[in-house]
Amino acid sequence: MNIRITNIEIFTDSQIEILIMKIAIASGKGGTGKTTISTNLAHYLSQTQEIILVDLDVEEPNSGLFIHGNLDKIYIKTRQVPNWEQENCILCGDCVKNCNFNAIAKMSDEIMIFPQLCHSCYACSELCPKDALPMIGLPMGVLQKFKLDKLHFIESKLDIGEEMAVPLIAQTVDFVEEEFDKDILRIYDSPPGTACPVIETLKHSDYVFLVTEPTPFGLNDLKLAVETVRKLEKDFAVIINRYGIGDNEVEKYCEEENIEITAKFPQSRKVAELYSSGELLYNKVPEFMAELEKLELKIKSIN
Repeated sequence: MNIRITNIEIFTDSQIEILIMKIAIASGKGGTGKTTISTNLAHYLSQTQEIILVDLDVEEPNSGLFIHGNLDKIYIKTRQVPNWEQENCILCGDCVKNCNFNAIAKMSDEIMIFPQLCHSCYACSELCPKDALPMIGLPMGVLQKFKLDKLHFIESKLDIGEEMAVPLIAQTVDFVEEEFDKDILRIYDSPPGTACPVIETLKHSDYVFLVTEPTPFGLNDLKLAVETVRKLEKDFAVIINRYGIGDNEVEKYCEEENIEITAKFPQSRKVAELYSSGELLYNKVPEFMAELEKLELKIKSIN
């Protein structure tokens, strides 16, 4: 039997496209530089392809300080909480028993709802025998969509006084998945720390870059972040920002734990001056650009 093979195409490195990937830029603590890296990486990559940058630090988003796109749309985001309808209620107390978050209390003649504690699980509403707790939408924040050439920028922000970031993060991720083609690279600028907002962000990610600084505080919080991503079974690598200050304990730790350090962004007065003015760095600081290119190569290698 003869087999004939046709239409073979050979591509050069410059023609290889970055495939679909959801990348989270995270950190064990605030102030390590994850937003600096997220915004510069997204803007740099958008020079050659479409990129989606999503600021998921919804309690204090600041990627918009560096990405000045054209505002396309604003969406009011809501979360579902139960609304007590007294005329249907028989005060059986099932709702209190079924709520795992203590968001409902039964008094002698009424049911009290505490929206700040509600996790929108629908248990009280679905299991009420008299349908006395229908779910209603309460405003919790806004989602804004910007466009800058090939860069799509999504920013969500909690309303003042809102206590739960997770519902808005989840809705923002869902919005991106519904709004954009599946073959566009997503970069998530994550919340700091290792609490619930970070977990919600990382669980939607394919790969994680953990940003740290070479200080005792940076190392301590990096260890917590590493433990978190390992529990979530996410592939990850470390980025050291402000390289040159502090000590080399972060490098020792990564070597002992067999953790890759993909890039080391050097400490620089010029970087600090540009950052404080709300300017991007990669096209003004050659040393920063060199490390950013390493991230680009890493992203291509994991596709």
